Amino acid sequence: MANGSAKRTRSERVAALRLPPGRWRRLLGHLRRNDVLLRLGLAFLAAVCLWAATQPWKPPLTYRLDDVPQHDILARVAFEDEDQEATQQQILRAQKEARYVFRHDPKRVENLQERLFTKVKAAREASSPDDEAWKEFQPAQGGDQEMKLASLAEFQQALSGNEQWSQFEAAIKAILAPLRERGMLKDNWSKDLRPATAADEADSNQREVDIYPVNQPPLVAVPVKELDATFYKTYLEQQLSVHFATREVAGRVFYWLRDRLQPTLEWDKDKTEENRQQAAKVKPVKRKFQPGQRLASAGQPLNAETLDLLKKERDAWLASSTSQPRVFARSMAMFGLVLTVFGFFGLYLFFRQPELRTNVAHLGSVLVLVVATVFAARWLSEQEWRPEIIPLTLCGLTLAIAYGRELALLAAAAVTVIVVMATGRSVAEFFVLVGATAAAVVMLNGVRSRIKLIQICTVAGVVACLLNVVLGVLDGHSFDARLMGDSVRLAFWTLVAGFLVTGLLPFIERLFGVLTDLSLLELSDASHPLLQELVRRAPGTYNHSINVGSLAEAAAEAIGARGLLVRVGAYFHDIGKMLKPGYFVENQGQGDNRHQSLMPAMSTLVIIAHVKDGADLARQNKIPEPIIDFIQQHHGTTLVEYFYRQASERSTRGSDLDGSNVVDESSFRYPGPKPQTKEAGILMLADAVESASRVLVEPTPARIESLVQEISRKRLLDGQFDECGLTLEEVDKIGQSLIKSLTAVYHGRVKYPDQESATA
Repeated sequence: MANGSAKRTRSERVAALRLPPGRWRRLLGHLRRNDVLLRLGLAFLAAVCLWAATQPWKPPLTYRLDDVPQHDILARVAFEDEDQEATQQQILRAQKEARYVFRHDPKRVENLQERLFTKVKAAREASSPDDEAWKEFQPAQGGDQEMKLASLAEFQQALSGNEQWSQFEAAIKAILAPLRERGMLKDNWSKDLRPATAADEADSNQREVDIYPVNQPPLVAVPVKELDATFYKTYLEQQLSVHFATREVAGRVFYWLRDRLQPTLEWDKDKTEENRQQAAKVKPVKRKFQPGQRLASAGQPLNAETLDLLKKERDAWLASSTSQPRVFARSMAMFGLVLTVFGFFGLYLFFRQPELRTNVAHLGSVLVLVVATVFAARWLSEQEWRPEIIPLTLCGLTLAIAYGRELALLAAAAVTVIVVMATGRSVAEFFVLVGATAAAVVMLNGVRSRIKLIQICTVAGVVACLLNVVLGVLDGHSFDARLMGDSVRLAFWTLVAGFLVTGLLPFIERLFGVLTDLSLLELSDASHPLLQELVRRAPGTYNHSINVGSLAEAAAEAIGARGLLVRVGAYFHDIGKMLKPGYFVENQGQGDNRHQSLMPAMSTLVIIAHVKDGADLARQNKIPEPIIDFIQQHHGTTLVEYFYRQASERSTRGSDLDGSNVVDESSFRYPGPKPQTKEAGILMLADAVESASRVLVEPTPARIESLVQEISRKRLLDGQFDECGLTLEEVDKIGQSLIKSLTAVYHGRVKYPDQESATA
């Protein structure tokens, strides 16, 4: 029987050997991870959105108002453009020929007709020529009495019977029918309307008008000559002569009507204006341009009309089949540029900021900001005032506030490249935009006041102005008022960006989860409700927090970390103790130790609970997450040594309740996490050192130095700084700063004579 396994042959040993996977296999294995695929998909989606934001299928018009082309600009395709001057002349002519509109009320004619019938009936009953009813039908001049009697008799004889009267009424109604249907204009009507019309001049030679009789269909295009008073009077005289054989009747009735005919048509200004507006809807007069025809001359500034002509030629070229290959090639080139920029950006994140690369929420926020910036800059570049520097500056400052100046400079340069290529700008303009944004980002080393961002953007505006002047002259532009105006405008838009960032600062902090120095200063106010409650419930803990804040701030500044952030984090790091302040030594009086009645494990639970309680209190009072991180990480996964030793001693003596002789060390450790930032690591050391220094009998500099070095060594050996990025050199600098600060606190004091006698 063999002892152990059979001996393998050489071939089997060789086959069993597995070398580590190569670079490409490791890369493929990395790409198969779901989280990596999610981030790559998010980046690709952002690249597609960015490509769409540049609108590569619609090449921009590179010319702007008042630009001076260096060569003649020729049409690439045939197109049409509206001749605005000819179209306007046609509109004016059509409006001038538009018909006037009049309102007509037939009741005026009907009333006149009824009055005529009444007067004629009265004249039929007149007994003498001097009767008032008969006088209305005869001229005022005198005459033979016998002739007057003969005329009256003849008039009455012609209308004596019912049949004659019926014929008379019918004839009058027929004669007045045109007047009743269409009405009558007054003399010189066009002169009276001229000041009130919307046209420059009323057309006194207008041949037709529109009439709107009351409660009747409108009459359109009625000849003016048929509405004239003279025409109607002639018409009445002729018609009366035709209908009445007796001259006395025709002449007397005409005499009565002639003086009583009044205009019945009233001008309708609103409807006339409607006619004029309708007449103005004429087809535009087009002018045609052929390929190769000159659209703008070299050396001549482009005005608004020429610029509009160039835009229409560009649109016509895009709509033609000849542009499709070039547009497609441009689209693919732009997409390649976007992917290249994203590739460099990804390499930077991989080597320099892996924490941003692995955080999907923060990575998504950055990508959304970049895409929104390109969208806004692309749209603003088409406006007359060209304020595209505003979104570029906003993007740079936002990323500098959230993730630091290095990332902000890279992103600003990348975004500016895409915007410049999408809008067809020159290299000089690229350097102006990048220079202004970089100047603002480089000067942003902290926001401790509300005016800081405005000051930064003021300086950046001056940089933009100077760069635009210098690069404009180098690019061949004249040093004139136009160049200075463009430069001042750039400076103004940069300053506007500063005001916008200042107003948007609270939203930027909330969106990206960062805290500026301005917000930290507000949180450090001693009147904060949580700090006030800490003073009231646990004054010893509050005093400890203030001291830790001072120590930690000085240590942070010694290694170039954010001292203000550490100080504010120290103020809030122990707020969980206010729920059970009596269980912590700094709040206990002499002989008042509540842990004497508790088992070590229970005491440990009470002590450890202040971390979770503090985080819950902070979230309940809407304390920012970066400060909550200090609360959760300031103890890391350290051991509660005092109670662990007590438990170990009891276990050694066999007095443990569970009967076990082994104490689980993990039960006496804080839940963590370990410090994730340098600032959290600094707070851990400052908190431990400040607490331990209180029990020193004689805090001499040597003892303080020994204490700090011992605590630093324990934390290092315990692996508490493994995840925060602190180097050994930085840990040493932090220790030296803590030693210096504690030595200053516990410096020796001179005893005065009265103190000596009092202690004697």
